[in-house]
Amino acid sequence: MTLLRNKTLILTGASMGIGAALAEELANEGVNLVLNARTRDKLLAVRDRCRELGVHADCVAGDAADDAVAAQLVDAALSLGDFFGFIHAAGMLAPGPAIWELSAERFSEVVNASLIAAHQLMRHAVPPLLEQGEGLAVFFGSGAADRPQTGIGAYCAAKAGEEHLARQLANEAPAVTTVIWRPGVVETRMQADARKAEGSAAAPLREVFTSWQRDGLLLTPQQSSRGLVDFLLGDPAAYHGKVADIRKI
Repeated sequence: MTLLRNKTLILTGASMGIGAALAEELANEGVNLVLNARTRDKLLAVRDRCRELGVHADCVAGDAADDAVAAQLVDAALSLGDFFGFIHAAGMLAPGPAIWELSAERFSEVVNASLIAAHQLMRHAVPPLLEQGEGLAVFFGSGAADRPQTGIGAYCAAKAGEEHLARQLANEAPAVTTVIWRPGVVETRMQADARKAEGSAAAPLREVFTSWQRDGLLLTPQQSSRGLVDFLLGDPAAYHGKVADIRKI
């Protein structure tokens, strides 16, 4: 990866699923990493695997929607040197209940994971990137941002907000290559949770997610993360401010 080799990236959602697989794919390409997730033990294990691949890797456990955590992530990346940006892969689904049945706390958790954390990363990461005149910001989007999906209304709203926030950043900070990455339908814990969802809106949701598994449409986390790395090996600037969908590029 000529653009990012020996550069430092922040990666959220790095303790499992696509994020964990992506951390190792990036490390294999010589990218130094500051990893983030809320589950410390799993995060440390991913960090150690990345270090074994020969790169510098650090981690900050906690909610990236928290101002102090986001600041600590950027400080750690600056300390590693050659800070080049972030990939915001974290997300939360909360499948099953109708949108009005979600508690305020649960709704906030979903919105925080995608939208508020995205804004906190921007607040702390973009100024040093603009100071150096270049950088990269990748936001994990979803087809759920384009339409209502019974049983995951908070996730749809959060992803729609995150995708628009990314477009706003692309407009206001053109020096930072900003991309909305849609990773496809991937076999992760979120998929498993949706297949066994409970709540008044769960039945149609379970059918949709079960059909993807039944019909063999799910990518592995490794396939999805490799798709993003291959995309970054190409010309991500061509998608500045746009959606890059693994199924279409």
